[in-house]
Amino acid sequence: MSEPDVPPPAPTAGPVALLARTLAFLGGVSLLIGACITTTSVVMRWTTSQPIRGDFEMVPIATGIGVFGFLAYGTLMRANILVDTFTTWLPKRVTDVMDGFWTLVWAALTLWLAERMMVGSLDTLASGTRTIGLLALPYWWAIGIGALCFAATGIAALWWVPRHLRGRG
Repeated sequence: MSEPDVPPPAPTAGPVALLARTLAFLGGVSLLIGACITTTSVVMRWTTSQPIRGDFEMVPIATGIGVFGFLAYGTLMRANILVDTFTTWLPKRVTDVMDGFWTLVWAALTLWLAERMMVGSLDTLASGTRTIGLLALPYWWAIGIGALCFAATGIAALWWVPRHLRGRG
């Protein structure tokens, strides 16, 4: 009987792990804030017929930041969806190289998205673009946070690439 594949441990210390954990924690806080705003607004609408002013502007920003916050941690912990239906029969060395390649593609994509979002954030700041609605919130900072989260995700993916290629992924 062969032993089951046990994934190698993800890093628990170091700057990459600290950044991923911090962003995930802040992402969770952001989601909780969005949930509290929604709940309070619904209760206020039900009891006083007046919701929180601008709730429909604040909640999408909070939830978007929340989702972005978990990307690096999910990548670092290898908690993303993996589809290996067509590769289970291949030798482990071949699947390790394939995993290394696709992790490198993921890193390149997220780093490119981080760069593009940073450009978008600076452009949004320069143009003074705001949300359309009651509060007219500036949202360049939210785009910048998304860029940071994508950059951290790319760094987390790059942490795994050499490990995959050495057969330790």
